Amino acid sequence: MDIAKEEVKGMEKGLDELLNSYRGKVEELIPILQRIQAEFGYLPEDAMLKVAEFVGLPEAHVYGVASFYDRFHLKPMGKNVCRICKSTACQMHGASRLIEEARKHLHIEEGDTTPDLNWTLETVECIGMCALAPCIVVNRHVVGRMTPEKLIRLLEAAERGEG
Repeated sequence: MDIAKEEVKGMEKGLDELLNSYRGKVEELIPILQRIQAEFGYLPEDAMLKVAEFVGLPEAHVYGVASFYDRFHLKPMGKNVCRICKSTACQMHGASRLIEEARKHLHIEEGDTTPDLNWTLETVECIGMCALAPCIVVNRHVVGRMTPEKLIRLLEAAERGEG
């Protein structure tokens, strides 16, 4: 059996165990999706199909909930995540340059993950630190007054495991 099949088999077993801790009620949908994401790092399509059947909802409804909330991810996320604020305040202070620099450095587009699953690049509407614009979040570290040069140093430090 190849590695991909082993991975799917392991995922199915883990999903079955996870679902066994619920009753299959519609109101459990979001908590179930949260647990799946915590377990697998994202919401695999097969898992959402199984959840739809488990709680008795159409597949489109489960997908709609998963795609509505920005905390749910429909694709695997990178080990490191760079989020760049693109609010009006951050845009006025150079967020577009930061996005472009991150795209070049990571060799991915906004919303994508590197093939080695090391990085995910996202843009967000607001980090809530407008007075320190432009702002970014690398992994869980919020940094304000960001410049393209500081951004590259921060990304390289995260790649080395320094933050």
